[in-house]
Amino acid sequence: MNLTRFSIALVSLSWISLSAHSAELQQLPTHTSSRVLVTSDEAGNKAYEYSWPAIYFETAFNGDSLTIKFDDDQNNFHLIIDSQTPIAIKKPGKQDYVVPNLTPGKHQVRLEKISETQSSTGRFLGFYSDDKAAKLPERKRQIEFIGDSFTVGYGNTSSSRECTNEELFNTTNSQLAFGPLTAKHFNADYQINASSGFGIVRNYNGHSPDKNLIGFYPFTLHNNSYIYAGNWKPQVIVIGLGTNDFSTKLNDGERWKTRAELQQDYVKKYTQFVKTLHTKNPKAHFILMASDKMEGELAAQVGNVVATLKADGLKKVDSIIFSGLDYQGCHWHPSAKDDKLLSDLLIDYLSKNKAW
Repeated sequence: MNLTRFSIALVSLSWISLSAHSAELQQLPTHTSSRVLVTSDEAGNKAYEYSWPAIYFETAFNGDSLTIKFDDDQNNFHLIIDSQTPIAIKKPGKQDYVVPNLTPGKHQVRLEKISETQSSTGRFLGFYSDDKAAKLPERKRQIEFIGDSFTVGYGNTSSSRECTNEELFNTTNSQLAFGPLTAKHFNADYQINASSGFGIVRNYNGHSPDKNLIGFYPFTLHNNSYIYAGNWKPQVIVIGLGTNDFSTKLNDGERWKTRAELQQDYVKKYTQFVKTLHTKNPKAHFILMASDKMEGELAAQVGNVVATLKADGLKKVDSIIFSGLDYQGCHWHPSAKDDKLLSDLLIDYLSKNKAW
């Protein structure tokens, strides 16, 4: 993969930090398709709280003034102005930043969360300017990705498979995972509803047996306090779940006594999950993705899910079984090169099958 266009401008945060602002600054209208909890203060200014990966915010304005307000000491971001080289902003905390050296004229701005956090949330407090807001181009396509660490982009830019927790955090770039790459190719809005280590019925090595991705899925935030109720109607839903269900042996004390019991439970719960999603999105095309690893166990069970769904009358469902990855990311996860390969598979499938 040619990563040249994803090279990052490293930022010394001191040059954009301000302690006070002009009273003339007004919050700009903000677009996001992400799962966020929106609140407003007495002046009507909106704040956006989030926890899922690959959250993004966009705005446009005419002028040369832009201030970005953060309240997040947990996540890393990329700031992209007019499709130029991304500016890296690491764990900004509660800070306001002024973007320097903007020339007068129309600007399109995009703020992307690139890191994964599972036990905390962050807040974006908005784009501000003393210039006039401009209209963003509208997107007609929506695509959703549901999955685990493969969908998150876990350690995908690492130069080594061996990573400390800090290295893992700093080399995870969810915006270079296959989901955002695919969505951006088609100029589609997207959601990445994924969490590392979780599965359909079983998590990695059997941890946290009272939790799974299906249990997290209905909520706006990972704290399970608010049911997501956004105006979100994806035409395509891509699901990649099962690596954690099957990648390790069953441990003593787990509720499945045999692999056959685990497989049956997986197929049953996965089938129910897709049917629930189909009820909410009856026109959506479903693509279930799986690796050919694990001696084909995962691919076989995904095949059983697809066959069951088709037999029950769901027509717009298919699978993509992938192979040939180098797994050079942290802890033998897909690399950025692998993410490009997976994205190419999806782009080819969506183009040929006219899934939009």
